[in-house]
Amino acid sequence: MSSTTVESSAAPKRKPVPRYRSHSGWTVLSAGFRPFFLFGAIFAAVAVALWLPVYHGELTLQTAFAPRDWHVHEMLYGYLPAVITGFRLTAIPNWTGRLPLQGKPLLVLVLAWFAGRLSVAFSADTGWLAALLVDASFMTLVALAAAREIAAGRNWRNLNVVALLSLLLAGNIAFHLEAHFNGGADYGIRAGIAVVILLISLIGGRITPSFTRNWLVRENPGRLPQPFNKLDMAIVAFSALTLLLWVVLPVGAATGTVLLIAGVLHLVRLARWAGDRTLRDRLLLVLHVGYLFVPIGFLLTACAAFGLVAPSAGIHAWMVGGAGIMTLAVMTRASLGHTGQELKASVPTQAVYLAALIAVTARVAAALLPAWSDQLLHVSALAWSAAFLGFAVSYGPTLLARGKPH
Repeated sequence: MSSTTVESSAAPKRKPVPRYRSHSGWTVLSAGFRPFFLFGAIFAAVAVALWLPVYHGELTLQTAFAPRDWHVHEMLYGYLPAVITGFRLTAIPNWTGRLPLQGKPLLVLVLAWFAGRLSVAFSADTGWLAALLVDASFMTLVALAAAREIAAGRNWRNLNVVALLSLLLAGNIAFHLEAHFNGGADYGIRAGIAVVILLISLIGGRITPSFTRNWLVRENPGRLPQPFNKLDMAIVAFSALTLLLWVVLPVGAATGTVLLIAGVLHLVRLARWAGDRTLRDRLLLVLHVGYLFVPIGFLLTACAAFGLVAPSAGIHAWMVGGAGIMTLAVMTRASLGHTGQELKASVPTQAVYLAALIAVTARVAAALLPAWSDQLLHVSALAWSAAFLGFAVSYGPTLLARGKPH
C-alpha cells in the first residue's frame, strides 16, 4: 500500500494520484513533505533543546515574547504548521487531481517559514509588529495556496482544511497581539491547541481506522475498525464546542464536565478502531498510541478545570503526546511511502517512537509530580529532541535523495 493514502483516505472521493512534474532543481523542493518534514523536525529538536537553558535563565533570546510564550509559540505556531503544511501539500493533489507544488513556489513557502522563525527569535530588535507580519505571512500563503488548489480542483468537501488553517492563522495573530498588549498569550495558546486537537480528531480520525482496515483485511483477517461515520462527526462537533468553551473559560465545573464527557467519547471512538490487533505493524500501532493522548488530554484538562491537577498536564498530553507522536507517525509513514520504500518501521523508526513516548510520559509526570519536576523536564526535553533528531538523521538522506516519487 502506497502512503499516498496517508492523505487520500481523508477524502470521500478521490481522483487518480497525479504524477509529479519533472524536477531538475534541488530534490528537497520536489515535494512539499520533503523540506517541511525535515526542517520541521530539526527545528522541533533544537527549539526544545534551547528551551531548558532559557527556562532556567542560563540563555537569553532576543525575542519580545516572555520565555514561556516563546517556547509555546514556536512549538504551536512554528514546528506544527511546518509539519501540517508538508502533510497538506502532499494531500491536496490526491484530492484535486492537480499537480503538486514544487520548485520556486515551494521555496517561497519554505523561506516564509524560516523568516517567521527568525522574526520571532529577534522580535525584541525588529519590533513585535514586524514579527507578527512576517510570521503570519507563512500561514497566510499556505491557506491561500490550499484554497486555490481546492477551488481549481472543485474539491469543495475539503474546504474545511482551509477553514482550520485559517483558524490556526487567526490564533497566531491573536497570540502576537495578546502577548504584546497583555504581557502573556493565554487565549492565543488555548486557541491554537484547540485547532490542533480538532485537526488530529478529523484527520487522525480518518486515516487511523482506514489504514488499520486496509492492513487487517490483508494481513490479519477478523474484527475490523468502524469507518468514519455520523458518530465520529458528532464526537468531533461536540469536541469543537467543548474546546471553544475551554478557550474562553478554562476553569469551572461546566467546563470540566464537558471536557470529561469529550474524553470518554474519544476513548469510545478509539476503541472502535481495533488498535489492539495492530501490534505486529508498528507504523499502524503508533497512530493508535498517538491518538490515545487526545482523550488523555481531555481527561487531564477536565481534572485541571476542577482544580485537581496543574493545567500543563493535559496540555502536554495533547501537544507532546497527541501532536508529537501523531506527527512523527505521519512523517515516517509518508516519507517511506512517497519515496517508494516499504511501509515498515525499522529499528531506528521504532526508537524514534519510543523516545517520543518517553517524552510525553515524563512531561505529564512533571506536571503531576512537582517534587520531581526539574528532573522529569530534563528527561522529557532530551527524549523529545532525540525523537525528532532521530527522525531527521534516519529520514534526512531519503528526503534529500533523488528518486522516483510515488
